[in-house]
Amino acid sequence: MLGGDVRASDRVYTVLREEILDGALPPGTTLTEVEQSTRLGYSRTPVREALGRLTADGLVEAASARALVVTDVSGDDISALYELREALEVSAARLAAKRRDRRVFADLHDRFAHAALLVDGGDTGLQRYYDLVAELDAAIDAATGNAYLTQALRSVRLHSARVRRSAQRNPERLRQAASEHLLICQAIRDGDVALAGHATHVHLSLSRANALAASTHAEQAVS
Repeated sequence: MLGGDVRASDRVYTVLREEILDGALPPGTTLTEVEQSTRLGYSRTPVREALGRLTADGLVEAASARALVVTDVSGDDISALYELREALEVSAARLAAKRRDRRVFADLHDRFAHAALLVDGGDTGLQRYYDLVAELDAAIDAATGNAYLTQALRSVRLHSARVRRSAQRNPERLRQAASEHLLICQAIRDGDVALAGHATHVHLSLSRANALAASTHAEQAVS
C-alpha cells in the first residue's frame, strides 16, 4: 500500500498519473475501479475519486459504464498542444524577462551550460536534466507574477510530459534542447524581452517538429 500523509485519493491519483505520463500505462489501457483498487491496495472510493480527477485532466476517458481507458495523443493533439504552449510560454518568458530576479536566472544559466552532459548520463542523468528543466519552468512561473498564467501553464505541462517521452529516444534533440534552454535563461537573466520570447518560440517549434516526427514513426510501426 502507498504511504504518506496526504489523502488516499491524492496518493492514488499521483501514482496513476505518473504511470500514464511515464508510459507504464500506455494509451488504450483499460482502468477499472476494482482492478486498480486491488492492485494499489486501496478501497474503491479513493480510486474512484482519483479516476475522476484523471478524467478531468483528459488523461483517461470513458470506455464503458464501468471502465475508463487511457487516452491517446495523436499528431493533431500534439499540434494543438504546441499551439497553446507557444501562446502561453512565449508570453511567460517575455514577462519573466521584465520582472525576473537576475540572480535566479544567472544560476540557472550556469547550470544549463553543462546540462547537455546529463543527457548521456543514463536514466539518472536524464532525470536530473528534466528536474533542471522543471526548475526553469518554476522560476519563469514565479517571475511572471501572474497566477492565472501559471495555472494555465500547469495544465499544459501535464500533457506535455506525455509528449516529452518521444524526445527520450532522440538524445541529439535533447542536447539541442539544452542549448535552447541555455539561451532562454540568458535572455531572461539579461532582461532581453524580445530574445526571451524568440528563443522560447524557436525551442517550441523544434520540439513540436521532433514530437510530430516521433508520433508519425510510432504510428507507422504499429500499422
